[in-house]
Amino acid sequence: MTQTKSSTPISKSTEVVLKNAFAAAVAVADPQVIVPQYLAQIFPKGQEPKGRCLVVGAGKASASMASAFEAYAKANWPQAKLEGLVLTRYGHNSPTSHIKIVEAGHPVPDQAGLDAARQIMDLISTLKAGDHLIALISGGGSSLLTLPAGDISIDDLRTLTQLLLRSGAPIEEMNIVRKHLSAIQGGHLAKKAVALGASVDAFIISDVTGDKPEDIASGPCAADPSTYADALNILGRYQLTQSNSGLPQSITQHLELGIRGEIAETLKPNDPSLKKINNYVFATAAASLEAAANYCQEQGIQTIILGDSITGEASKVAIEQAEIARKLINDSLDRKAPIAIISGGECTVTIPKGVKGRGGRCSEFLLSLLIATQDLPELSAIAADTDGIDGSEDNAGAWFTPEVRQFADAHKIEAKVDLNAHDAFGFFKKTNSLLHTGPTLTNVNDFRMLLIQ
Repeated sequence: MTQTKSSTPISKSTEVVLKNAFAAAVAVADPQVIVPQYLAQIFPKGQEPKGRCLVVGAGKASASMASAFEAYAKANWPQAKLEGLVLTRYGHNSPTSHIKIVEAGHPVPDQAGLDAARQIMDLISTLKAGDHLIALISGGGSSLLTLPAGDISIDDLRTLTQLLLRSGAPIEEMNIVRKHLSAIQGGHLAKKAVALGASVDAFIISDVTGDKPEDIASGPCAADPSTYADALNILGRYQLTQSNSGLPQSITQHLELGIRGEIAETLKPNDPSLKKINNYVFATAAASLEAAANYCQEQGIQTIILGDSITGEASKVAIEQAEIARKLINDSLDRKAPIAIISGGECTVTIPKGVKGRGGRCSEFLLSLLIATQDLPELSAIAADTDGIDGSEDNAGAWFTPEVRQFADAHKIEAKVDLNAHDAFGFFKKTNSLLHTGPTLTNVNDFRMLLIQ
């Protein structure tokens, strides 16, 4: 936990402060700004790639990364021959002339993603000694970069993804399962490129706690310490190996083949291929939280950063943060400055069978927080996904102020009813407090801020 102090009063409305803090968190992770800066550091003048430079990638930010990369390379790498293909979510395109952008389904993979993943591996197959592979990777790549291994079909992977999403499994565990069912993730992409004589540099925007390359987009260019047995154990932990779970048999059969050593493991930390593979994580949730905190401090708000790796069931995390706010209020009755409690990380939402639900982990956190802080009328808050999409709908997240509470009470909008139905989207739509940004073309995990007036 980090804490800073200020004593200047807020000069803007509470709603504006909440939204501007989120905007500051997103802006610092903008690929158009950070990609050129980082490329200049990694490839100083005279050391830039020459010859064939194949660019591939996947994720919600990957198209914007490709656009920024191409513009920089064209201006600064006169001897590089650019080409490639990058895969992103529908609606997240960005203009390029040498790198092809393909849009596909997320969070549930579709045929467009499968076809593009095959094209990427076909391009990898054309690499030769001396060629340079650039991988542009961001959150969302696990679902987008779908190329099933063995006898697993795309429909099998869709079913698995839906089951995992509803199970409440954290993204790190989901990705351990995914990479052991993939012909491209778990380091397979980079290993194939190195086997053909190419060098590999992966540029990564992190959306996971810990910022480990093997966890982001299931690590197509990173060493993976997990095993087939780990993947099968995770499925068992969430009762997905039970006969009535709906899990396709091809999934467990493939993992069992791996456990018996009949199919190859993912790229391991001692593999000699790693000598020609570099993974650079250059945009993180931590940096975004610091940017939001800096904005708050400029507005005269004391800030406390709980950390960028808050995980757990969204409703429970909300109750925990409500208690933190309650204690701060009780301990600081004579304070003169407002207090902002800022955190990042990726919570989960477990959806019971038979419940559809609307919204995502950010809006569910926020609705739970609103209910848990009925005794704190001075509290306001915002929770939103930095990619601009929270779960099943088209909003980035939501916010509330004392006025939103009053509106809900006056119109008899029952928060507990909507929370029980996992319909946080519905509640915040009725209270006119959804946050719509559209695709931000970046992705550094979730942003949450509680503001105590």
